[in-house]
Amino acid sequence: MSRTNSRTGKTLTLWLSLVLVGAITLAGVVSFVWTPFALSDMAGGRLEAPNATHWAGTDRLGRDVFTQLMIGARIALIVGAGAVAIGAVIGVITGVLAAFATRFLDDALAAFFDILIAFPTLLVAMLVVAAREESSLSTAILALGIGLSPIVGRITRILTKQVLSQDYITAARVCGTSWPVIVVWHILPNIAPFLAVNLALQFGLAVMAEASLSYLGLGAPPPNASWGRMLQEAQGTVYTAPWGAIFPGLALFALVIGINLLADGLRDRFDPSRRGA
Repeated sequence: MSRTNSRTGKTLTLWLSLVLVGAITLAGVVSFVWTPFALSDMAGGRLEAPNATHWAGTDRLGRDVFTQLMIGARIALIVGAGAVAIGAVIGVITGVLAAFATRFLDDALAAFFDILIAFPTLLVAMLVVAAREESSLSTAILALGIGLSPIVGRITRILTKQVLSQDYITAARVCGTSWPVIVVWHILPNIAPFLAVNLALQFGLAVMAEASLSYLGLGAPPPNASWGRMLQEAQGTVYTAPWGAIFPGLALFALVIGINLLADGLRDRFDPSRRGA
């Protein structure tokens, strides 16, 4: 009975994650072709409460908050996907190379990964933005991708070493299979499921870091509507018009929680030791 309840709970959790992530993804995709108002439209009254015209109210400039939420969803998804893609490319390449390197170089790269991981991703991203001396959407994506890459690299190195110790890798080498072929046909397919779980978690981390950068004025510049910038702009009116902070905060919370629950569902699916739990 307990095992059945556990499976039911995991199924409900997975469906909840899909609903949360799916709803925000849908809002971000739809924002490319439609929003209730133009982002620059300031025709609404200042700090209007949610109503039939402005579903999430208006901000201090009279702009529609729901429109900003939709565009903020688009920004969060673009930054999260871009940062994870950059971090995955850099991390997987360096991680595989470290696993194949000599013991001295492997230890040096492992120590380098650990040093970089000791620095918060947000701090690394801020340093990259400062080095480029500009704040833009592409800079935020690059900065966060570089900040995430050591985490991916460390995990890739560990997973690759585990695969290299398997008997079928030895058999492949005895048959004359080259190392590049082994990497493509044996290593990457075997570590991909576990990397997928980690990359899902890194996606949520990237979304949070982007919101933090935007809150500090280092993210995507106006007219982009980031959830972090919305929170920063609403802090002065949080007592008189709390919806300006509540809605972007809830959107950020829903996306990050949804991503984390989805990663947990992927872990249950790919980890044999957890399937029967």
